Amino acid sequence: MPGYERSEPQLRCVLPFEAVPAEVSLLRKAAAKQLSQWGVSAATEETELLVTELATNVFKHVGEGVSATLILEWRGERLRLEVHDKSQVVPETKSTGCDEECGRGLHLLASLAVDWGTVLSATGKAVWCELRVGRGGDCLRIARAVDAIADYQRSRRAADVPGRRLAAAVLEESAIELISDLLHWTAARGHDPDDFLDRVQTRYEKEVGAA
Repeated sequence: MPGYERSEPQLRCVLPFEAVPAEVSLLRKAAAKQLSQWGVSAATEETELLVTELATNVFKHVGEGVSATLILEWRGERLRLEVHDKSQVVPETKSTGCDEECGRGLHLLASLAVDWGTVLSATGKAVWCELRVGRGGDCLRIARAVDAIADYQRSRRAADVPGRRLAAAVLEESAIELISDLLHWTAARGHDPDDFLDRVQTRYEKEVGAA
């Protein structure tokens, strides 16, 4: 799919939704919560606007009540939004099949995003866009964690697991094993792993509360 390369590790969130007006506000809140957990809250306002436009276009131009999916991906300085639906009609800023209101929404998308486009698939299409995200302190923490997990994954050759599982699933499994190894390391140094986890949780909650 156009946009950034998929070869490097990234954070990914999949949010299925029904294309009805009442779902849009819930989808915005879910996206904002995910960005907060990732430490990229600075992009929340633009993301909520784009989520609104992308989701609204689905029930206005594909059909109310149809199933769709919002995918958020963050890596480095790019935040990517994708909305997948089952229609293969490609939205355009100017066409007989896209009314003036739809055109305004696409112009808004183009003005906020650094890049955007549409990709057709065998089952429908995905409209995607990318925002540039600055690296604040929280972003740097998450970036360091992703890099550490990726290095750990390469060290145990997790990419070669049978079935070639999705990168996100492999990273999650590697994160669990990395934390498990760290607990073994603390126990070997004479510390209580449960106490270690409690201290980590306390620090995490303090940092999230201060964000």
